[in-house]
Amino acid sequence: MNNKYTKGVVLLGVILSMGLTSCGILNTSKYKSPEVNTDNLFRGENSTDTTTIANIPWREYFSDPVLQALIDEGLTNNYDLRIAYTRIQQAEAGLYVAKSAYFPTIALAGQVTHTQISSKNGKERVLGYNGGDQWGLGFAVQWEADIWGKLSSKSKAQYANLMGTQAYRNLIQTSLVANISTTYYALLAMDEQLKITLETIELLKESTATMSAMMEAGLLNRAGVKQSEALLYNTQISVPDLEYQIRQLENSLCLMLGRKPGPITRTSLHDQSVPVELATGVPAQMLAKRPDVFQAEMNFRYAFEMKNVAQRSLYPSLTLGTSTVGYGATTLSQFFKPTNILANIVGGLTQPIFAGNQLRGQLKLAKAQQEEALLTFEQKVLTASQEVSNIMYDYETSLRKNEDRAKQVAALTTAVDDTQSLLKAGEANYTEVLNAEQSLLQAQLGQVSDKLEQLQASVNLYRALGGGLE
Repeated sequence: MNNKYTKGVVLLGVILSMGLTSCGILNTSKYKSPEVNTDNLFRGENSTDTTTIANIPWREYFSDPVLQALIDEGLTNNYDLRIAYTRIQQAEAGLYVAKSAYFPTIALAGQVTHTQISSKNGKERVLGYNGGDQWGLGFAVQWEADIWGKLSSKSKAQYANLMGTQAYRNLIQTSLVANISTTYYALLAMDEQLKITLETIELLKESTATMSAMMEAGLLNRAGVKQSEALLYNTQISVPDLEYQIRQLENSLCLMLGRKPGPITRTSLHDQSVPVELATGVPAQMLAKRPDVFQAEMNFRYAFEMKNVAQRSLYPSLTLGTSTVGYGATTLSQFFKPTNILANIVGGLTQPIFAGNQLRGQLKLAKAQQEEALLTFEQKVLTASQEVSNIMYDYETSLRKNEDRAKQVAALTTAVDDTQSLLKAGEANYTEVLNAEQSLLQAQLGQVSDKLEQLQASVNLYRALGGGLE
């Protein structure tokens, strides 16, 4: 290339760059994490204590060895988690490709040129003169200088994408640990409800038999016996539904574990202890540990860097075109002589002109996508705050029911015993017995539901605070 022409192109690029700078187009900035006001993020909770259950490894937080084995199996075989791993591999490949753009592309290039010149024979022109052959072999090189940081922004964007996929994988893990645990506890609760129901059926059978004997002795009318039988049948009807729900929970848990539907080995609800106190720490810890919040931030960072890429696409680009360094000769026998070394270097400075509207449109799109990603991040923070606040209140209100529920069950147990004794003595009617038995069944089932509610709240809060990764 002519030296004067090269200087002219460079000078033109400098002038254009100065013009872009004066117009504010070169106004790009370094990435900075979005600011979050954490005041009152946990409703009614403004503690400065940094102790949080999210820092407890899941193997310590869940003490049931059977549940630990199930979580281990799920972390190994769950399909959602395995798919998340493949996404990380894809993102790593994308980052590798982006980083490779910093380096020139080098390829081995060979060519043979055969020239034949036409000659005039009378009034006709025919191919006659053989211009000869030209042989060439060398390396073709292409490279773009990252003078404005466009390639750097692409690489940073791919890094943010990689971090986002890793956060997605962590999100799948924390959700999986929580889902396995809550399903396991629900299964134990259904086992306990089935056990209570079967015990109540035996109690109702005894009551019905007692009432039948009293009817035969003329101490009770048939209406009382039939109502007792109806209550017995109604309770027996609930057994198939409970067994069906247990089977469904087993199959759901098997799917999480990546295994075929089948029975689940488990302990009992009585073996599980409800935490007395759950430490939440400070909101900043939750924001740092929750994978979905971090993923939303990485999506924002990706959009931020891609906006920079779109912005810097408006600037001049300095490229080393398809340049060749190698050998060239007219005969193969002379090919590798030093005198036949061939170098063809093509460089250029390109400033977009006619594609300006398209590039500016892409910049507007990138800015809008960045704003969308920022709003999504802020929404994710508020959603996380809501989850923690709701779970904490649910857990605390459920705990307040324990004492009264225990008193209710104890009172109804006594009422059942007393009404049965009074019925036999002729001092109580059958409706009192039936009401006491039915109320006792509902209170016992409610007690099981309360414990399940508290166990699942402890799991949900553990997940909501970002626990379950270690």
